Amino acid sequence: MPLGPSGKGDTPFRRAMDGARSALRQICFFSFFINLLMLTSSIYMLQVYDRVLASRSEYTLLYLTLFAAACLATLAALEVVRSRMLVRMGVRFDAQLSGLVFTRTLSKGRNGEALRDLDTLRTFLTSAQILSLLDAPWMPIYLGLVYVLHPMLGHVAAAGAVFLFLLGLWNERSTRDVLAEAGGDLAASTRFAELSARNSEAVRAMGMVPGLSAIWRKQHDRGLGLQGVASDRAANVAAIAKSVRFLLQIAILGVGAWLVIQEQTTAGVMIAASIIMGRGLAPVEAAIGGWRAFLSARQSHARLFKEFGTEEADKEAMPLPRPTGEVVFESVIGGPPDARKATVRDLNFRLEPGTCLGITGPSGAGKSTLMRLAIGVWRPISGVVRLDGVNIAEWRREDVGPHVGYLPQDIELFPGSIAENIARFGEIDPDKVVDAAQLAGAHQIILAMPGGYDAQIGPGGVNLSGGQRQRIGLARAFYGRPPLIVLDEPTSNLDAMGETAVRQAIDALRAEGRTLMVIAHRPAVLGGTDKLMVVQDGQVAGMGDTAELMPQITRRVVMPSVQSGEAHG
Repeated sequence: MPLGPSGKGDTPFRRAMDGARSALRQICFFSFFINLLMLTSSIYMLQVYDRVLASRSEYTLLYLTLFAAACLATLAALEVVRSRMLVRMGVRFDAQLSGLVFTRTLSKGRNGEALRDLDTLRTFLTSAQILSLLDAPWMPIYLGLVYVLHPMLGHVAAAGAVFLFLLGLWNERSTRDVLAEAGGDLAASTRFAELSARNSEAVRAMGMVPGLSAIWRKQHDRGLGLQGVASDRAANVAAIAKSVRFLLQIAILGVGAWLVIQEQTTAGVMIAASIIMGRGLAPVEAAIGGWRAFLSARQSHARLFKEFGTEEADKEAMPLPRPTGEVVFESVIGGPPDARKATVRDLNFRLEPGTCLGITGPSGAGKSTLMRLAIGVWRPISGVVRLDGVNIAEWRREDVGPHVGYLPQDIELFPGSIAENIARFGEIDPDKVVDAAQLAGAHQIILAMPGGYDAQIGPGGVNLSGGQRQRIGLARAFYGRPPLIVLDEPTSNLDAMGETAVRQAIDALRAEGRTLMVIAHRPAVLGGTDKLMVVQDGQVAGMGDTAELMPQITRRVVMPSVQSGEAHG
């Protein structure tokens, strides 16, 4: 299957592609017999014209008809088997890769383009276009049979096959680059629309819809325009190919009739040659018509290979004991994934279990980057972040996740019940859900909602206020009282009562020996921490006991009195 390289090594992507190739080879085996049986009508017509009509034998006609009917019934059965094999191959291919693609998409914080590419590739592998490509290699058999009937008829069929092949090459070269560029523009416009939708409230509130719509329209229309150019070119080629095939049938009938007049062949040979040639060239014409789908599938395959082709499957690691919460930064330099410039540098510190560290500093100083490095969702450029001595970036997220609580600045809740969101969409422990909600000061608020803990949350929590989302996000971070809890601006959307609840939760968790890291700017929150860290320009500008450092920070006005958050901090 000429979709591109499958990569080296035993990776899940290669195994899935190898499995698809193996299934397609089996389908090719059935395709061989299907294409042979498709000669039934041609051979039947040849025998009727040259034997039955000449001999006027009713028994010969009967036996030929019964044999042809049996062949066509076998053909139908093989078509059903081939179609079912194709469908099951697509299901197996999706099962092997969809989970990996979804998991890696989430773990890398990417958009859903990889999942769309997987859908495109799977759809092509189970479509009629792939069958046309599988049938095309049998064209020489049909041409050979036409040559057997008469060399001159074979020359006509061969010339037509060469011309259609050249048309296919022209179609590929004239549309490949244009379709690739169109796909890039349409993908960019889709990503822009997704980004705009995630910030729809701000967009609508400030009247930004016309401006953003113009930007989206420009990208979208450019992609559609290029796609239209490619479609026009492909349609022109397909129309030419169709006309050529009809012209070839006229040519072969004309040449055949001339040969019959010259008494060099029979009328049965003329009709059979026309049918055989039409059947042999039909897959080529269909392949030309479906070339756009093939190119889209090949581009999707290339992107998937680039993203996942060399990634090994997660190995089953030996379970490690529940950590106590010791956090160590060893010469850490880091920043957002794929960033050219580090956001934080030279981070060296240790937090003993049960320590509550407050982190403050100006916007853009690197505070949120430090948090993401601490929980392992971003890998350091250099250096190591350890949780109980284990490199947290290499700890399987499924294993370390239950031991980490995290509240990001941008709180995302997911469609489902409040209880499911708090329980992180795992097995719901009602006692732990209620305990986490009480810690976050959200229990009474949830009970007041219609449905209580079973109330359904809309996409992104759109049916909740900012304060409600933040309290539920806090409860999710507190669920199970994990050993390490990281809170990024936990009171940004809370009133004084909510701020008091957060302070009380921090005190309770610290008393139990949980390690907490809290980004904040309000003295009411920072005053409840054991240690205080000031981050400036991506480095630790100061770190010490909160009781000693807080008065110095307040006097120097390093800490703003009101700060709602930072973009990447």
